[in-house]
Amino acid sequence: MKSFLVTSLLSAGLVFGALGASDGQSNGKLKFGDAIPAVAAKDQNGQEVNLGESKTGYTLVYFYPKAMSPGCTAQACSLRDSYNALQEKGVKIYGVSVDTVEDQKKFADIDHLPFQLLADPDKKIIAAFGVPLLKNAFASRQAYLFKDGKLIWFDTKASTDAQAADVLKVLARPS
Repeated sequence: MKSFLVTSLLSAGLVFGALGASDGQSNGKLKFGDAIPAVAAKDQNGQEVNLGESKTGYTLVYFYPKAMSPGCTAQACSLRDSYNALQEKGVKIYGVSVDTVEDQKKFADIDHLPFQLLADPDKKIIAAFGVPLLKNAFASRQAYLFKDGKLIWFDTKASTDAQAADVLKVLARPS
């Protein structure tokens, strides 16, 4: 039954697939077709961003444990280095961690990140997406892709240096 449902959704163009998903349809919180959570936080420039307002085109929300750590830098730089290719596909990118606005700003400046980094020290976004915490303090590395505000793909074991390549593979699949 589960494979029939996934096959039906795939043929209808509603689901691209999930890497690392425990049951292939849900991360335990969000399911394919769910709306992007309407939760807000400040970006690295102190501007309020409400993810729920991302209702057109593609929106990638990726989570990382700690700004400026080696794995998180590799993940962010992967997206930075493929930013033009992602923009050509219409992808808006948001990085999320428990870091402060100031740390997100420093991270964005040091690594020349052209997308928004959201400060989530109170873990509201992390909770809304159902992202597990590492050591009860940091977001685990995950990625979520929405099309027109609906979840079409997620990766609960998101890559570091191949994050952009993973997303671009999903976008290259016929819908």
